[in-house]
Amino acid sequence: MNRKLRMGMIGGGKNAFIGAIHRIAANMDGLIELKAGAFSSDPEISKASGEMLFLHPDRTYPDYKTMLEAEANKPADEKLDFIAIVTPNHVHFEPAMLALEKGFHVAIDKPITFTLEEAKQLKAKVDATGLSLLLTHTYTGYPMVKQAKQMVKDGVFGKIRKVYVEYPQGWLSTFSEKDSKGAAWRTDPSRSGKAGCMGDIGTHAANLAEYISGLKIDKLCADLNIVVPGRALDDDGGVLLKFDNGASGVLIASQVAAGEENNLTIRVYGEKGGIEWHQMEPNTLLVKWLDKPAEIYRAGNNYGGLQSSYAIHNTRTPGGHPEGYLEAFGNLYRNFALTLQAKLKGETPAPEALDFPGADDGVRGMAFIENVVKSGHSNEKWTKFEI
Repeated sequence: MNRKLRMGMIGGGKNAFIGAIHRIAANMDGLIELKAGAFSSDPEISKASGEMLFLHPDRTYPDYKTMLEAEANKPADEKLDFIAIVTPNHVHFEPAMLALEKGFHVAIDKPITFTLEEAKQLKAKVDATGLSLLLTHTYTGYPMVKQAKQMVKDGVFGKIRKVYVEYPQGWLSTFSEKDSKGAAWRTDPSRSGKAGCMGDIGTHAANLAEYISGLKIDKLCADLNIVVPGRALDDDGGVLLKFDNGASGVLIASQVAAGEENNLTIRVYGEKGGIEWHQMEPNTLLVKWLDKPAEIYRAGNNYGGLQSSYAIHNTRTPGGHPEGYLEAFGNLYRNFALTLQAKLKGETPAPEALDFPGADDGVRGMAFIENVVKSGHSNEKWTKFEI
């Protein structure tokens, strides 16, 4: 196979923030090309988006069902390899299921579906078809997040005891639903689901906590708040966590922390030391020790050969050249593409290429939402984390 992977996109049309991010990320390494799309529920917007992206008119579709049916019947040398789904939450499940049924691999924004039951069904379909699914939990794509995960996995900190993760934003500090499409659907239960802030960014925080620590949330105790009057879903909350090894943790997510941008921060502590990482300073990993001075790891500077193969694989530039959100997003798409290429060649993907979020993470993300909402409405202290 000596060609780029062919991608189709559902959603992400003109003026859609996340659609443009997906296209930039997919294009970053020259492994993928956008060949078709149904970019909006409005056929005219979809058509205009296709023109803007220089797609052939015959491969810009009025809706995703028409696209998947037509593309599934293309000859092998034209057929799409995978579908990227970048719609609001309530339009994740059906196109993803149909894409898998038509034989396409899938890349999909988080949360994976609208409900936990849908997530379970989608995972079952992925397992049954043997196809691959990428879930774009962007923050797992950063090199220093990969480094932190591998250090924990290698046991250099001993048994993990404590996890603190927080994700404060301020963009919903006022009632902006009438002025912002992004705010409108994220705070609408019919489109976002049971949770607002916890579904939008709390899931990112929970995923990052489990990814780096290698642990699974076992119990939680949640406090959810609607701070801005007139809002229908939570815009702020805190969660006490218990992990499957007995470690405890704290998760904070807020979209009414006025003045904050995307200040995702995580600290993980074991018996011998721990790590601290900030999404807004992503090239730096602070490593702390019980009995010696702290160390600073920097993306692109592998002095002494201390960085893992996973961190090196996901680093693009020499140290001192900042790599950020787009590069982390690109790492997810590159690893996904390398995995698909290996499959098409009948080869086994490298472990570093297989390190991207998938259907299992999607199910756990929806279970997090279900259990956080359940706990937030309960008078009991602890809610068993159930899937």
